[in-house]
Amino acid sequence: MTMIITFQLSHLPSAKDTNASAFFTNRLRSLSTYNDPVPKEVTTKLFVTLSINILPCPTNSCRDGPYNGGYRIATSINNVSFVESKSMDILRAYYNHIDGIFTTNFPDKPTSTTNYTGDMTILEAVTAHGTRVKVLEYDSVVEVVFQGTNLLFGVDHPMHLHGMSFYVVGSGFGNFDEMRDPKSYNLVDPPLVNTIAVPRNGWTVIRFRASNPVWLMHCHLERHVTWGMQMVFIINEDL
Repeated sequence: MTMIITFQLSHLPSAKDTNASAFFTNRLRSLSTYNDPVPKEVTTKLFVTLSINILPCPTNSCRDGPYNGGYRIATSINNVSFVESKSMDILRAYYNHIDGIFTTNFPDKPTSTTNYTGDMTILEAVTAHGTRVKVLEYDSVVEVVFQGTNLLFGVDHPMHLHGMSFYVVGSGFGNFDEMRDPKSYNLVDPPLVNTIAVPRNGWTVIRFRASNPVWLMHCHLERHVTWGMQMVFIINEDL
């Protein structure tokens, strides 16, 4: 007697199905009995845009670059494409009070407000670059709104924070509305993670307590990291 065994394969969503990914992620929860409650009182708020950009090339260095040459692809957080120091790491410079390695002028929000998820011009895609950090006070409660943009093309960005875990308290599509969207935050049992996807042309909000000295935050897509989608938090310990 021959036995025939059949298997029914799952119908997985497309790799580009942002809605399915966001739906799954938004169902994640932490244990409500966890002994580290979600911080309710925020002391520092940051609104950061995540973008695909272009940077002018040095003369004759990228004739085959995009947009009629003269430019190279870059990425940015708040329109700053991160430049890694080649002479010394930021942690060593911070502890030894060495100037000239980084600046502390990373912006708390974009320099101008626009329709981040609408059609944008090529000129808007030109970004600044530098080794800029954000200084936080020790034990401060930080809320970061990640806003995806449609500059050049919108994509998902898995944002990762080294050194500290964070709560994911909210997420949605379109432009973040600071009057409406905080009303939907989950402050009861949000997931506690160190990486979270910011949906294509959408937003994600995280909260964490600043408790570690110097740590990198970046997109976990390797191309986006090398193109500049990263920044550094310095936790001020009055050293």
